[in-house]
Amino acid sequence: MHPAGQVIEARLQHLESHLEQENPILLSTVQSFRVLDDVAFRLGLLSGDNSFATQIPWWPLISVLGTFSAGKSTFINHYIGDDLQRSGNQAVDDKFTVICYSKEATAHALPGVALDSDPRFPFYQMSDEIEKVAKGEGDRIDAYLQLKTCPSEKLRGKILIDSPGFDADAQRTSTLRITDHIIDLSDLVLVFFDARHPEPGAMQDTLSHLIERTINRNDTGKFLYILNQIDTTARENNPEDVIAAWQRALGERGLTAGRFYAIYNPEAAVPIDDEALRNRYETKRDIDLKEIHSRMEEVEIERAYRIVGALEKTARDIEERSVPLITATLQRWRKRVLWGDGVIMGILVLVLLGFSINAGYWQGLTFTPPWQGQEGNANSLLSWVLLGFFVVALTAIHFGVRAVAARSLLGAIRRQASKADLKGNPATAFLRSTKPWRSIFRKNPAGWGRKSRRQLREVLQSTDTYIQTLNDQFTNPSGSEKLLESEPQRNNTETEVELEERDSA
Repeated sequence: MHPAGQVIEARLQHLESHLEQENPILLSTVQSFRVLDDVAFRLGLLSGDNSFATQIPWWPLISVLGTFSAGKSTFINHYIGDDLQRSGNQAVDDKFTVICYSKEATAHALPGVALDSDPRFPFYQMSDEIEKVAKGEGDRIDAYLQLKTCPSEKLRGKILIDSPGFDADAQRTSTLRITDHIIDLSDLVLVFFDARHPEPGAMQDTLSHLIERTINRNDTGKFLYILNQIDTTARENNPEDVIAAWQRALGERGLTAGRFYAIYNPEAAVPIDDEALRNRYETKRDIDLKEIHSRMEEVEIERAYRIVGALEKTARDIEERSVPLITATLQRWRKRVLWGDGVIMGILVLVLLGFSINAGYWQGLTFTPPWQGQEGNANSLLSWVLLGFFVVALTAIHFGVRAVAARSLLGAIRRQASKADLKGNPATAFLRSTKPWRSIFRKNPAGWGRKSRRQLREVLQSTDTYIQTLNDQFTNPSGSEKLLESEPQRNNTETEVELEERDSA
């Protein structure tokens, strides 16, 4: 096995050993990802030590986003029951913090490289992504990420991500790139707003970058929009206006559907003297906090469906989007090669014709080169040498045109792949299909044949089985006893009847 393949296999085996204990249902999906990798390597969509299985987080993932001083860190501390995150009215933590469970009694803070180099976590190889948008910043991964561990039981089986505020000025481009990345990976996204500043101006960055980019997603159900610290509005003449203004600001940006909550931290609440008003606030807070916490506890179930969904989406993307994109680009490449060959060879013929006319090689319409009148083997050898030189020149021109035409299309296929958010590298797969030994008239991309189609069909069929298994675990619409539980009783009853009949006989 190639060294790169050994690295991938070691990672997948480590993942399988973890899932065997943590979630056996997902164990079979790893093998399906191996099949996808096999297809992708054959096509050229993957290379080196890459795998589709390492491009998604296998742990349940909850992201906490929002503006500075919106109470994100305070919410996390209250949820886990530990003052792990610094909190305050100013920007006290300007890094993305991944928080996970640890058996050790003492909490630890680890540098960003601990996340960047570990494929089990959601920021694996994030330094490469940062480098793409901010040259030189990829080496400063510790300035963007950190890993914290905590023995809180609330964290067992899940990962929390606390983010810096959207309204940060420093490292802004890279911060937003990371934000987009974790939104795509998360099973649940909590978006916090500050009830003390709910007006549109204060939420400008959050609204423009987050809400406008998420209202058309197909996973909008994982977003919870939370107006935090509403206890500070208790002294307003009409505190309901604050919530109304907040929801109106969201609606003006197109966010008319979703889950909206209004909460505050009971341990850091502003005293509310009016008992009736206090009871109303506490009731609202408790109901909303209970629902938010319930969603956070169910994130493991959502993770299982997310991974199966990612498996299905990757398989469909290969067959329905990546392969057609490569095929269409090959068609454009073929046309450019034929046109290039025709134009350049036509020019070459005209140049040779003009040269031969000026050299007096034509007598009327008869081509009479100076060596034609000569006799002997030398004349014949010279003719063959000139013919061979001409063939070599035409061949070199053809392959030169192929290479130039392929390079001219790389930018376009990369832009289309990026816009469509395709997994793998269609540009590399396209180049693999333009290798010199492949005919320009071959319509299918390299590696795309019956075997690849069959493997993708098998993966898609397996995803249906995985979903049904998950449904069987969490649902039972009929309310009846499971077959495996009732079958032994039925067998026992039949045996007793048979014994009675035999005794009567």
